[in-house]
This record gives sequence, C-alpha cells and structure tokens, in this order.
Amino acid sequence: MSQTIAPRFRTLMLLLMAVAGVLLAGAAPASAHAALTGSDPQQGAVVDKAPTQVSLTFSEQVAMSDDSLRVLDPKGNRVDAGKPANVSGTTYAVRLRSGLPDGTYTVAYQVVSADSHPVGGAYTFSIGAPSKTSAAVGDQTAGGGIVGGLYGFGRYVSYAGFVVLAGGAAFVLACWQRGSGVRAVQRLVVSGWVALTASTLALLLLRGSYTTSGKIGDVFDLTLLGQVLQTKTGAALVSRLLLLAAAALFVAVLFGEYQKRADDEKRDLTFGLAIGGTVVAVGLAASWAMSEHASTGLQPGVAMPVDVVHLLAVAAWLGGLVALLVALYRAPAETPVETAAVRRFSQVAFGSVLALVATGTYQSWRQVGSWSALTDTRYGQLLLVKVGLVALMVGVAWTSRRWTGRLAQTAAAKAPAKARAKVTATAGRNPGPDAKAGTGKTGTGKTETGKAGGDKAKPGGKAPKGEAARRAAQLARQQAAVDTARRKRLRDADPHRFGLRRSVLMEAGVAVVLLAVTTVLTQTEPGRTETEARTATSSPASSSSSSGVGAVTLDMPFDTGGKDGKGVVRIDIDPARVGGNELHIFSLGPNGRLRDITELKIAFTLAAKNLGPLPVNPDHVTTGHWVASGVQIPMAGDWQVAVTVRTSDIDQVTVTKNTQIG
Repeated sequence: MSQTIAPRFRTLMLLLMAVAGVLLAGAAPASAHAALTGSDPQQGAVVDKAPTQVSLTFSEQVAMSDDSLRVLDPKGNRVDAGKPANVSGTTYAVRLRSGLPDGTYTVAYQVVSADSHPVGGAYTFSIGAPSKTSAAVGDQTAGGGIVGGLYGFGRYVSYAGFVVLAGGAAFVLACWQRGSGVRAVQRLVVSGWVALTASTLALLLLRGSYTTSGKIGDVFDLTLLGQVLQTKTGAALVSRLLLLAAAALFVAVLFGEYQKRADDEKRDLTFGLAIGGTVVAVGLAASWAMSEHASTGLQPGVAMPVDVVHLLAVAAWLGGLVALLVALYRAPAETPVETAAVRRFSQVAFGSVLALVATGTYQSWRQVGSWSALTDTRYGQLLLVKVGLVALMVGVAWTSRRWTGRLAQTAAAKAPAKARAKVTATAGRNPGPDAKAGTGKTGTGKTETGKAGGDKAKPGGKAPKGEAARRAAQLARQQAAVDTARRKRLRDADPHRFGLRRSVLMEAGVAVVLLAVTTVLTQTEPGRTETEARTATSSPASSSSSSGVGAVTLDMPFDTGGKDGKGVVRIDIDPARVGGNELHIFSLGPNGRLRDITELKIAFTLAAKNLGPLPVNPDHVTTGHWVASGVQIPMAGDWQVAVTVRTSDIDQVTVTKNTQIG
C-alpha cells in the first residue's frame, strides 16, 4: 500500500507547489492586520497654525474605544476633545482643543483590526516650530505585557484543547472503537474538553485588557467585559462556550452508553455520534475562522470555510496522533490497540496531510502574497518554520507507516500458530470416553479420591467456607495480575511495536512545537499587511526627492546584524539649502512603526570639495524621533549623508546616501 501511495503523494506535492508559485507570483493586495496608511497632520510635519482635528487612515476599518486616539502636548497633557469618530471609509478623527501653543505634539493610537488583533503606534507633528517634549504614551500597550503573554498562552491552550478533544474522539470513532472503554483515552479526551473550556473563559476575561490598557487589574473590569461581548471576537468566544456544552453531552455518550454496547450493536450509535460530533467540531472550528485572519481581507467567503477544513485536518492528524500515543503506552494488556486500528489512523492521517497541503497553500498565498514576503517578514519566516515542521512530521509519519506494516506482517504470521493452540486447548477441555470413565461420577477412582481428599482436607471437621472463598478469590486475582504482566511484557518486547511507539512519540513531540508556532503565527501581522505598511511609509513622496519648498526626505535601510537590528532611518532636511537647516530623524522598525535605538549619529560630507565630515548631534524628543535645529550647510552640492546606527552595545552599522542640497 505504501508503494502505491508514495508516487501519488509526490505528484500531488509537485502540483501544489506549482500552483503555489503561480498564486504567489500574481498576488493582489489584501489586508488582515490594520496598518496606518496616512495621517493629517502627517508624521513629522510642521504646520503654521494649530489644526482643529487629527485624522488617521488605516488599511481597513478598525474598532475604536474612547481612548483609542490620544493627542498629547509637549508636556504630556491630553489636548484631544471628545471621542474619536469614523469620518469616512477607513479614516478616523478626533477633535482638538482650541488655542494650542507652538511645539511638538504626540499622536498615540490603539485600535483593534478586523481580524481581532490590537494595533498601536505613535508619531509626532509640530505647530509653528519643533520643540522638546516629555510626552509618554505609557509602558502598558495593547497586546503586550503580562496580559499579552497570558492571552497568547490561553490561545495555545485553546488550540491544544480543541485538537485533543476533536482528534481524540475522531480516533476512537473512526479507528479504534474499543478505545471508548480505555480509561487513559477517556481521560485524554475529557482533558481536552476541560482545557478548551477553561482557556475560552480566560480569553473572554482577558480580552478587554488585551485590546485596551494591557493592565492585569482590568481583567475583571465588568465594563470592559460588556464591551467585549458586543464585539465579533466576544460573540465567537460565547458561541464556543455554547458549543462546548453540546460537546460535553457528546463525550458523555461516547464514554458512557457507547462503550457499554457490544461491537455488533454500535453501528447505529456510531453513525449518530459521527454526525453529531462532526457538527460540533465544525462549529468549534468556525469560532476561530469567523473572528480572525480568515474573516477579513481577500476572499473571506472562501477563506473561512478553508480555515475550518484546515483546523479540522490539524485536529484529525495531531489529536489522533496523541490518542494513538496514549493507546500505545497506556492501554491495558487485555485491550491493546490493534494493528488494524493503527493502519486506519495512518489512512486518516494521510488524508489530513493532503487537506493541510491544499488549504495551507491557499492560506499562504492569501496572507503572504509574494515570494519576498516569505523571507522579509516575520510572518513569512514563521510560515517557513511551520512548513519545515510539517515536512519533518510527514517524514517521521512515513517511518511509523513502515513499523505498522511490519507489525501487521508479524500479526499475520502469528495467526496460524494461535489457531493451532486454540484447537489443542479445546481438545484438552474435551477428553475421550476413556478419560471420562476414569474420572466420572460413578467411577471408583473419583469416589475414593474424593473421600481420601476429604479426609485430608478435613481432619478435624469442616473448614469455614468463607475463608476458602477468600483464598480462592485472592489466588484468582494474583493469577490474573501475573497473566496481565506477562502479556504486557510480551507485547512490549515486540521490536516492531517498540519502534512504532518511539516514532509516534517523536511525531507527538514535533506536533507540540508545530502547534506553538501556529499559535504565534495567528497573532503575527500577515506578510501582505506588513509589506503594504512598508510601501505606505516608503511612498514616492518619502523617497529621496524635493518638494516645492526644497525639503528633502531620505529613507536609509539598515541592518546591524543583531537582534532587532533591521529598520529604516528617515531624515527630513528642511529647507535643504545653503545655510541653516532643520533635521527630523525617525527610526522605523520593519513593520513601519516608530521605535527607539541605542544610538544615532549623522555626518555630512561634500567629497567634490573635500569638505567634511560635518557631525550633527540630534536631540531625542520622543519615541523614534530626533530633531536637530540650525544645521549649517556651507555650500551647494551633492552631499553624502552618513548615519551611524547602534542597536546594542556591539551591534552597529553606518549607512550612506547622497542628496542634492542648495
């Protein structure tokens, strides 16, 4: 069987890779996490008079609370008035107080994108002239801190619980129906239900703080909980809890009435449980699809059903794998997992892998969109790690299939020997007439032996019947324990079964890591959105060019080679002429958001006149923003701007770019 499946599997993989290449090569733009694509006033802009409002434009519609959009003056006091409102499409604005003085103002935002993930950031603009600012957006941010860590752990537990619950139950119904009576398998599936229920309740409580303040003290804020219940994510979590009530009934029947019935009486109940369990499992999977990445962006009507199929395939494979591992290690000797059950699971796992490849290819195209995003974005890099882990699991699973085949051959070879032993035992229990005559009821031998035995057993009278019964029961229990231990030793001594257990254990270990990577992936900004954000922040107007007033903006990518060593330094030179100039320097991370770096130095050199380098020491005014005023450019020419960036004590790089000044 494995020889026929291998060519088909390789052919299907090659076909899907070709399809993936076509899709990734011709992808169209789409969004999942919201990205800031514009603002008024713009980032780093200097306006002559105070604006009446600040507006932000995102790549998609977002959810806002009363404090989602804040504007702080140079002293850190709020100057926004009223609640933020949706003014048009994906543009949101908040009004400002009148009579604002000159200086540098900080705009901070925290919103929730359509795929349920919090998005935050900050930037500055100035009225009249830039100034130093003491504004701080706070240490606690949405989606971060202790609450963010707890929320991420809760998501992992919820995925793991669903996988064990759905996959374990499917393994029992489709592969090993006798497993419904095995206590270890029962505990596994029930623990999956408990984990999913507990994590769903925890996510519901953490959600309000996770998307707003990030403070642990707000977890039990009933006002925030009420706001969460009115959101798409809150509705999905509540729906999941209701479906878990139905799942509890399913588990009770599976391990109650179902396991009590004889094998020939289980057929109708198996069909009913399969239908009911499938409906509940689809509903649980849909509670993720309806509120996360699949629910927004490109082709949501196709993406959500595909996401449901993907989750069900993951559960059938990984959950069934865990159930098989428990059965191989913990099943009692009198009800070992049969080779036929392992072979049936192998077929289920193979079908699940095919479904995962097909749905995963579509999801990758939808969320990544281009080959460059696979290597240049965190989402793409995590996706490559996930693909590698899946390939590793498939390789280990192939080894498991080989052990299963050998185990089946051994069982087939032992079958005739067992049949002969059974015939011999039957003959021993039914002796011939001569034997019966020697021990019959009317036989002299038995009567005399019985009497003699009675005399020996009862020399002083009749022995207590209760004590004899207890001794007989004790001997029976001891003999049963010895027989069970012997069967277990024989079972575990089988080298093929030992090899299968070891390979399945290795699969399960890889599955734990794979599930962790998948959980992180669902919380990471998709490659498409990150690429769009970079494009928006590096538009033609932001490249090395001149405006009507002579200002120049330079975008200078850097990579120090260390942790968080990649980013972009943006330098605004205004008015880019001979004499005094003002510099605004911004440090942007790979996601296009402002961030601080350890040290930043700038120098100007005019090589044609052998002039320079002229050092500039900018002042740090707020997160990711430096300002240098009165920078003197002595003559016109093609100046080289050198920026030295240090992101740690040892990671440093200098990048250069030329621009015409004067």
